[in-house]
Amino acid sequence: MSTVDASVRLSFLGAAGVVTGSKFLVEHGDHRLLVDCGLYQGEREWRRRNWAPFPVPPDSIDDVVLTHCHLDHCGYVPALVRDGFAGPVWASRGTAALAAIVLRDSGHLQERDAELARDGRYSRHDPPLPLYTVADADRAITRFRAVDFGTDTALTERAGFGLTRAGHVLGSASIRLHVDEASILFSGDLGRTAHPLLRPRETPPAARTVVIESTYGDRTHPDPGDHPHAALADAIRRTIARGGSVLIPAFAIDRTELVLHALSALRRTGQIPAVPVYVDSPMALAALDVYRETIMRAEFRPDVEPTMFDLPLLRTARSSEESMALNDPRSPCLIISSSGMASGGRVVHHLPHLLPDRRNTVALTGYQARGTRGRALLEGAREVKVMGRYVPVRAEIVNDEEFSVHADAGELLGWLRELPEPPETVYVVHGEPESSAALAARIREELDWCVVVPSAGERVLVS
Repeated sequence: MSTVDASVRLSFLGAAGVVTGSKFLVEHGDHRLLVDCGLYQGEREWRRRNWAPFPVPPDSIDDVVLTHCHLDHCGYVPALVRDGFAGPVWASRGTAALAAIVLRDSGHLQERDAELARDGRYSRHDPPLPLYTVADADRAITRFRAVDFGTDTALTERAGFGLTRAGHVLGSASIRLHVDEASILFSGDLGRTAHPLLRPRETPPAARTVVIESTYGDRTHPDPGDHPHAALADAIRRTIARGGSVLIPAFAIDRTELVLHALSALRRTGQIPAVPVYVDSPMALAALDVYRETIMRAEFRPDVEPTMFDLPLLRTARSSEESMALNDPRSPCLIISSSGMASGGRVVHHLPHLLPDRRNTVALTGYQARGTRGRALLEGAREVKVMGRYVPVRAEIVNDEEFSVHADAGELLGWLRELPEPPETVYVVHGEPESSAALAARIREELDWCVVVPSAGERVLVS
């Protein structure tokens, strides 16, 4: 007589030892569930892993559940579906709507970058190929199944999951998975205790095992005081005064919305001059439409007005021609363009034109991962490589960390303290090694809990 395998196994397939590529595999019996399915970004060592065969056959995975829509959490889904995954991709309504935009844009950029590499002959591969295509992304999006916060969704007779608001970006969630008596809580990316737009993250539910992110596990966010974004306002005023323009690399999802919200407040209070503000990202413009949908208002703070993104001189660059015109602005302006770490998207085409001019400024807007152009600029690089060519960096570089909506070390500890009861084990993931180690040390010292920083590919039993 066969017996049912009651063990629950958790494997750290991504975001272990690095702050990207989030993938966690949960197995019980013959059921396989993947929590997050993200792309590796940043250093080449990690990006190469996007091209490696998936650690388990994609057609052996039954379900995928996404914490939120950022590429490092959902960007591998098209490749998974193309290679055989045929199950549902569960997500909150906000995540399902925004991830569809993210994946289509990612497929487009994959195709375009392969074409540019082929034309410019700066790839080692012949011919350069995209990791996946727009058609692959469209097929993946058909697998999405939207679920509400606070409801339990059954996966098998033994297993189910529920979502709680994480307060990071629109739709972001923490996921509590239960299998029989076992329970695992995945924090996802946690937001600040006071997000400028969204309602606060919810109190986490009890779980025997907790998997927590550590992006800012070794630092504390600066206190903006009575004048939020004062440093950015100063940089804008300096740049406009010398006849330059400000390029603001910003993630299309949430970060662009936060930047527009901040610029609107700075302009309304007279802290920055009235100059054109261009949103140069089709994905960001599509995301703005999602943020403006009435059904999404339930996630916003009650004091946030529907006109939160309005600026008198707001302009959009939808076409390639409109975008290319911003490479040489005829008069001072602000250009918001993705991506936030200057590693892809239209901002890459602006950098060779704007970086060499001392009148201009590049205003970074938060965390810059190792191996990205944003990190290189932040650390004072005098030249950066863009599309196979080195570009001199003469423009002013500033960084406004107030835009970060990742919880810092103290806020991560605060979330753990809100758990109804101590978990048996905490696993610290999604951080650079020193960040994860620092957060683990604080959990051990301040909470006296069993805490582990897992290695990539490690597999553990949970209860």
